[in-house]
Amino acid sequence: MTDASARRTLVTKRWVHVDGDDTGDGAVFRDADRDIPLSRRPKEYLEFSDDGTVRRLATGADDRAHEIDRTSWSDQGGHITFQFDAPDANGRRTYHVIDHSADRLVVARQ
Repeated sequence: MTDASARRTLVTKRWVHVDGDDTGDGAVFRDADRDIPLSRRPKEYLEFSDDGTVRRLATGADDRAHEIDRTSWSDQGGHITFQFDAPDANGRRTYHVIDHSADRLVVARQ
């Protein structure tokens, strides 16, 4: 992930979780600006910043996204890793970006 082009792609987009695309390897996030049918748009987003922060956002009743947590991400062995303070339904988890392209991000949650 240390490649400058890959990093730029990661940090210049809002990534939306498309749970229907999830694989056994992890949760699939897509570029939120892409044409994703509303019925396939769940309520979770990730936004990575070049300063090393990552924000988790969720949509409310009015479908506007708002920040629910923020943390720092780091490049560990070529994979982006981060852990949010607020637990999700399954408790506190560590996240690893295991695959990344221009319009798809796969995140393993442990």
